[in-house]
Amino acid sequence: MKVILAKDIKKLGEAGKVVKVANGYARNYLIPLNLAIPATSRNISKIEIIKKQAEAEKTAMQGEYQALAQKLEKIKLTFIRKADENDHLFGSVSESDIVKALAKMEIEIHSSNVNIEKHLKEIGTFDVEIEFSTEIKTNIKIKIEKELQE
Repeated sequence: MKVILAKDIKKLGEAGKVVKVANGYARNYLIPLNLAIPATSRNISKIEIIKKQAEAEKTAMQGEYQALAQKLEKIKLTFIRKADENDHLFGSVSESDIVKALAKMEIEIHSSNVNIEKHLKEIGTFDVEIEFSTEIKTNIKIKIEKELQE
């Protein structure tokens, strides 16, 4: 099914772009969430309007993301986890753990903004990238400490 993207979607395209996606993906996800509209001849004539609306929305969000990125640069999160004698964790620290820790600090981000290749499974200090858009990225320090056993 061909759809016109109403918003920028990672790995799919920018707002106003006509893309071909699976029928179910369009019907069950993109269209109900107002992320896309069907690419009918009537809607194709609205592409320029969609692009202008998306650009205005993007500009408004840039300032907000910039302020949030500056706030995040100063943050260092510490997680205490159980680990074996080789400092390998019994479990891991994932994107959702980072999002929850930031939420406790009253900083709301989505787990899709957290870029880690795989879950952190060792004791140590790590830099984790937080990406709001292709232009606005920042790193936060994640420190994982071993839980003391009694």
